[in-house]
Amino acid sequence: MRLGPFDPNNIRVRRGEGGGGLPIGRGSIGCGTILIAAIAYFVFGADPSQFLGGTQGADQAGYSDTSGQRGGETGAQICNDNQYATEACNALSSLNQTWQPLFQQARIAFHQPELVFYQGGTRSGCGAARSSMGPFYCPNDEGIYIDTGFYDQMAKELGAKGDFARYYVIAHEYGHHVQKLTGVADAIASEQQRDPAGANRLQVMIELQADCYAGVWAGKNRNLIEPGDFEEGMTAASAIGDDTLERNAGEAVNPETFTHGTSAQRMTALRTGMQSGDDTACDKYVRT
Repeated sequence: MRLGPFDPNNIRVRRGEGGGGLPIGRGSIGCGTILIAAIAYFVFGADPSQFLGGTQGADQAGYSDTSGQRGGETGAQICNDNQYATEACNALSSLNQTWQPLFQQARIAFHQPELVFYQGGTRSGCGAARSSMGPFYCPNDEGIYIDTGFYDQMAKELGAKGDFARYYVIAHEYGHHVQKLTGVADAIASEQQRDPAGANRLQVMIELQADCYAGVWAGKNRNLIEPGDFEEGMTAASAIGDDTLERNAGEAVNPETFTHGTSAQRMTALRTGMQSGDDTACDKYVRT
């Protein structure tokens, strides 16, 4: 996807750093299992406050809070740290430029999320975070958290390669920000509290809408789409379906444990957004 250079005046980024985090895919139970578990729960995923520890948990886990700019770094310097960081900033800038006018047209207050780059571990508004969790959106501080080293693991372990697959990650997390601003995220969370037995089903709904929103962003910028981008997106969406993740983890496929949707559902949601370029086409995913 031919995204232009990010506008340093149109993005909010910072560097978050901390100690004690586990590199993604490493642990006593085997790299494949840890990676799949992390993706199942965090990548393109749920409100991490359900899984992340609070401040006390962060201290017990050995995290140190060293978040912030180093040596007066500017956002532009952080974004130019490596290729993946630059791509993520380009995506964020494009997402802001795409979504802000839609909110203005709907007369809904809009403010940008913050993109937080970190390595190993950091502390988010939702508690302690570590790279093994994969990218996530924290609604408490409206931050999209990512250790860009995840992209190499995503390509190696899941076969989800290419720049569009990486943009999909950011666009999906941005979709959760859209859901917070529109009130959908709070509405679903309230419904989950009222109906604990249906919590997973409700979570699938909100994840599929975020996939659809990621597609809407791409659809509204289809003039920037390059050959192979669509296929990269479909490959990524297929690789992170609950049924596929469970099979790859050597587990029986159990729809009752699904929290994100099947491979087919995620591919359909992304395709719906891309082909329509219309955010209202994504409303169907959160109708109860």
